[in-house]
Amino acid sequence: MLLDHKTAIVYGAGGAIGSAVARAYAREGAEVHLAGRTRATLDEVARLIQRDGGTAHVAQVDVLDRAAVARHADGVAGRGGIDICFNATSNDDVQGTPLLAMPFEEFLRPVTKAVTAHFNIAVAVGQHMTRRGRGVILVMAGGREAIPRLGGSHVAWAALAGLCRQLAAEFGPHGVRVSWLLSPGSPGNDDPGQPQDGPSPAEPGSAAAPGTAGLLVRHLPSYAEVANIAVFAASDWARTITASEINFTGGAVVD
Repeated sequence: MLLDHKTAIVYGAGGAIGSAVARAYAREGAEVHLAGRTRATLDEVARLIQRDGGTAHVAQVDVLDRAAVARHADGVAGRGGIDICFNATSNDDVQGTPLLAMPFEEFLRPVTKAVTAHFNIAVAVGQHMTRRGRGVILVMAGGREAIPRLGGSHVAWAALAGLCRQLAAEFGPHGVRVSWLLSPGSPGNDDPGQPQDGPSPAEPGSAAAPGTAGLLVRHLPSYAEVANIAVFAASDWARTITASEINFTGGAVVD
């Protein structure tokens, strides 16, 4: 298994991406700590992981509370260390409104939340990872596309990418990798009770799936596929990937 004997914290583990990543990490052998705001959703993810034979722990953590994030990370590290951190928290953005009609406070809110949350998380786990000389910090980010009516979302994602580069530069000499995952979005129809296998690719010549306009491969990754990429990024197979965007947009963003 790719993550055998690893310990991972997944922040935002009650959401669609966070829960899929947490289950994939557990499937690959990691002991997973589920952190988030809503206990009931975290408990359900833990139940699924435990049902499938994995190990999961649950904690209510407000990622905007730096002291709370640090206390939780200290507790996890005290049980044997932190190998992997995945940030899947939301940024509470407002989409669909043109910038000309958007109050500045609504524009700035996702930027402030995204940067604050990831700074708190990365510093808390980074304290322990850098001392141990190893670790991986991952987040969903990006921001290189040009799409209207996304409010502050693009600025937030771009800011996260910039923060990751700086974290990678400062943590890298201590053996810690930092990268971000860029997705075109997921169809949102994964069944959380089913095994984490991705769908079969479309047959050549078949009609494109809804929502795939602008994608070269005309396929949106399922949450399970996003999670499988997160497994690779967290594993030793990706040990030379840092300060980098892992782009699986199907060609919507061309490198």
